[in-house]
Amino acid sequence: MRSRNKHITVFEHQCLRLNDRCEDVVIDQPKLLALQSFYGTGVPYFSLIHNGVRFNEHVGVIQVGDLIIEILPKADRRNSQSEDEAKWRKVLIGMLLEVDAFNLHAPTSAALRLKANSVLDLFFQLFISEVEYLLHSGLVKKYRRKEGNVTALKGNLIFGKHIQQNLTHHERFYVGHAVYDPQHKLHAIIYKTIRLLKHINTSADLHSHIGNLLLSFPEMADVMVSAKTFDTITYNRKTEPYRKCIEIARLILLQYHPDVTKGRNHVLALMFDMNLVWEKFVYKSLRKHIRPETTITAQSSKSFWKPDRGMHSRIRPDIVIDHNTEHCIVIDTKWKNLNGSNPSPDDLRQMYVYHQYFGAKRVGMIYPGQVPSRVAGVYLPTKEQGAGLQCCLIGICVDTELRRWQKAIYEEVANWSEN
Repeated sequence: MRSRNKHITVFEHQCLRLNDRCEDVVIDQPKLLALQSFYGTGVPYFSLIHNGVRFNEHVGVIQVGDLIIEILPKADRRNSQSEDEAKWRKVLIGMLLEVDAFNLHAPTSAALRLKANSVLDLFFQLFISEVEYLLHSGLVKKYRRKEGNVTALKGNLIFGKHIQQNLTHHERFYVGHAVYDPQHKLHAIIYKTIRLLKHINTSADLHSHIGNLLLSFPEMADVMVSAKTFDTITYNRKTEPYRKCIEIARLILLQYHPDVTKGRNHVLALMFDMNLVWEKFVYKSLRKHIRPETTITAQSSKSFWKPDRGMHSRIRPDIVIDHNTEHCIVIDTKWKNLNGSNPSPDDLRQMYVYHQYFGAKRVGMIYPGQVPSRVAGVYLPTKEQGAGLQCCLIGICVDTELRRWQKAIYEEVANWSEN
């Protein structure tokens, strides 16, 4: 555990307790109360312990007031604390970008120079770059209906309100008319997000960028934002470039929990389930290098139990290669370090079911490891079935060089499947 400038870095499954001191940063009572209150909203990112919290498999960043708590993944802890931080921060940011966790594509993300001190900085940088791209491209205007007094008659005269307001002002007309300008919901959401970043940002490097956005972006009326606000947004040919920016705004605005009691310890959480990130990363790594004649699917499901009434129960492995062929291979991904121990019985039973229901030639589980490894184990047969069925445990060494790591994942799976 380490801190810098009100920034605390921990690893998944670590604890933070009241009065824990990390260099000059202390977890005080107000910060702990804010986290406990945030937990009460139903978040799955950590659990409560006596005078503290214990993080789980979710990684990312939680900002409490002016304190940033960065939670990094952990598959080994062989280096010093600072070396571990640098390594796993780079690994996490690379994986998030590779699996498109931010739902971003070129041109803006391709040109982005990422020098983030934390995942939070990365989020803010990506949002700022998206808004700058929109400003450079030109903001989209829309027609909207506007009512009010004007000095020249245009549009439709609203007679009732005209008489009510202009009985003694014959030079004015109360009309309803169409206006073509940038005042619409997409821009209101973006402007609200920029103002929020101005309020919660603690990075000196981003301060001037956010200030420039406030000066460059047209001022908008404040809007109330909820999940429904984003669900009702539709995009067309002109507004499609806004999709990425709005998605980041959604993450930031909906994950922001203001402190309504004292107004100092607001909470912003931008977190990811590392199991899902690892699953998508392995799938994308295999798909990137797989041979053209080979098929690969993610989350293929199949019914395996039917009740008298109601819906079927389904099984859904993470990755299936060459589905419905004699060369079918089923892979599950597990973000955990076995440290030489056996997988859980539940995991092994799950893989056995994949053998039966997918007719798999091979089944295997892929883990992050300190060194590359491959351990095969056989299922002990019953009298009727199961002879010769295997489940392989494949350990993939984590590499900060992303392309090399992805190629190693493919080569390890290819060698295993062909032997």
